[in-house]
Formats: sequence, C-alpha cells, structure tokens
Amino acid sequence: MTNTFFSTRVPGAVVMAMVAAVACSDVSEADPPESGAAEVTSVEMSDVETFWENLRSQCGRAYSGALALEPPGDDMLTGTEELIVHFRECSDDEIRIPFHVEVEETESWDRSRTWVLQRESDRLELRHDHRRPDGSPDDRTWYGGEVMEGGSENRQDFLSVERTEESGYQRGWRIEIIPGERYSYGTTRRGEWSWRVDFDLTAPVEEPPPPWRGDDTGAP
Repeated sequence: MTNTFFSTRVPGAVVMAMVAAVACSDVSEADPPESGAAEVTSVEMSDVETFWENLRSQCGRAYSGALALEPPGDDMLTGTEELIVHFRECSDDEIRIPFHVEVEETESWDRSRTWVLQRESDRLELRHDHRRPDGSPDDRTWYGGEVMEGGSENRQDFLSVERTEESGYQRGWRIEIIPGERYSYGTTRRGEWSWRVDFDLTAPVEEPPPPWRGDDTGAP
C-alpha cells in the first residue's frame, strides 16, 4: 500500500511550520508537570530539613518527661518514674538521643536506649540502639524504619516494615518536636499514637551520665 502522507510532496516551508508547531505543543504540555514536580520535591525536602534542624537545635540539652499514653496491658513503664531525654550528639548526618528511665524499685537508672536518627539527602531513618550495662549490644537492637511521606517540620513518621507485615496494618514510630514547648516519641498504629512519652522543652535539666554505650558511637 502506498503511504499517502510521504508520497504527497509538501512544500518545505509548510513542513518547517508543522515541526515548529509540534515542538511548541510538546513544550507547553511537558513544562507544567516538570515544574510542579520540582515544587513538590522542594517542599518535602524543606520539611525534612526543618525537622532535622529543630532536633539539632536542642543538642547538648536534656529534658524531663513522663508517660503520656500506653495501650491496655503495656507494662514497660509505670507512669510514675522519671524520664530524661538527652540530645547528646549531633552532626550533619546523625543525631543520637539517649533515653534514660528511672528504675524506682532499685533507685537506679536504665540507660540502655538511644534513639538514632540518620540522614542522607532527603532520606531520614530512625534506629534504636539497645545496650547492656557493659556496653555490649542487646539481643534486640538497631531495629527501626525509614521516614514516610506526609510529614511536617514538626512531625515525622517512620514505618516498621516488620511489625506492619506481622499485624497486617500500618505500624511504626513517630517523633514530634515543637521547639520551646514539647518533644514526643512513641509508636503508632494505623496512623495514630499507640504509646507515647512527652518531654517538656521549656525547662532543661542537668545532663545525665552517658548511656551504657558510653562514647562508642559506631553501629552495632
């Protein structure tokens, strides 16, 4: 069969006009989505960056806190012990936040837990570093998850793939920080708090001793 489009001779000026029209049409259709995508990425990265700086602004300070929410049957905390969060170490790509828990029965402290946030570009990750009193890694340590979409400069959620797969619904962790007011850490289920501790950022307290890990800052 003869291709009538190419068999018909079209003047050169007409062909050039057609090419120019197609090119203009491609640009006008492609540019808006590209511009819009860039704007969304910029906003998301800005929220992560501001959240990160909100945490870093507390570095070197410690605050007292308390249990704010727990599910029925949870006995990790009594609700009457003293809790201290310490923004102990901050760099451009890692923030280490020891979580000290008073052990009322023995009038001592559990210094086994450190929340570790790591950042690479717009990728944010939360890890839990658990240690024994001698500084060695606990059997259950370095678990955590990556940041989820939809966060803000004051709140970020981190998905637990393992717990989500086990339960069949979304589970993870959440960190909220309102500078000069409150810092909150806890677990989430289906996007809602399931367990939470709050710390008062209006009244710094004396910095506690190092966590059981001491000055060892490498990954387990």
